[in-house]
Amino acid sequence: MPASRPVVLIPSYNTGPILPATVAAALEMDVPVRVVIDGSTDGSPELLGPLLADPRLKVARLGKNSGKGAAVLHGVQAALAEGFTHVLCMDADGQHPPELIPRYFELSRQHPDAAVFGRPIFDASAPALRVNGRKISNFWANLETLGWGIDDSLFGMRLYPAVELLEVFGNTCFARRFDFDPEVAVRLAWHGVPILNQPTPVRYLSLEAGGISQFRYLRDNMLLTWMHFRLMCGFVARLPWLALRGENPLLSHSPPSS
Repeated sequence: MPASRPVVLIPSYNTGPILPATVAAALEMDVPVRVVIDGSTDGSPELLGPLLADPRLKVARLGKNSGKGAAVLHGVQAALAEGFTHVLCMDADGQHPPELIPRYFELSRQHPDAAVFGRPIFDASAPALRVNGRKISNFWANLETLGWGIDDSLFGMRLYPAVELLEVFGNTCFARRFDFDPEVAVRLAWHGVPILNQPTPVRYLSLEAGGISQFRYLRDNMLLTWMHFRLMCGFVARLPWLALRGENPLLSHSPPSS
């Protein structure tokens, strides 16, 4: 794989005033930033107007809300067309620390064949239901990959090798909505992409601070249940090969979980 040329990719749906703050914070790291507006109806795209004079920023708009995965797919295709080799996905809601962008980029330059997954470090603002509930998805993701090294299957701050991510999208008609993060994690592992885990603080903003969440407990948990059922079927079919191929070659490079 050629040397890493990464770009920050921020998919956004109805994130309001927190969106320009998130984008501005990313631009302060002196990196190229691409935003994909996923059919927002709250006027948030117009809030980016003052930032568009910055040549490092480009914004694409999808006509209708298609889901996080679909927005990322659009952004990855555009990034490859521009000559970028890797995309660092960040949520638009201010949860992810922009000051760690250089660290993700550096890990990508050191290991251009790898994906760099954020391992969330939660503070007191994190809802207990979200913190504990993700353990179920993490268990299944690691079973489905025979412990390839997915420390957190749901965390959205991740740096992907763009070609491999596009190939994963091409192998499934799913992973276009809330199921994007865990499904592509499993499929990248099946694809043999090495995974590094980067400890990353995460904050949940209050409503007063502009925090917003698109998570819907019943809808999204039903989607994840269906997703893991599908992935388990794929796991069984791949089990002989997965058992013979060995472990993630960069498993020992990730910091210990505790």
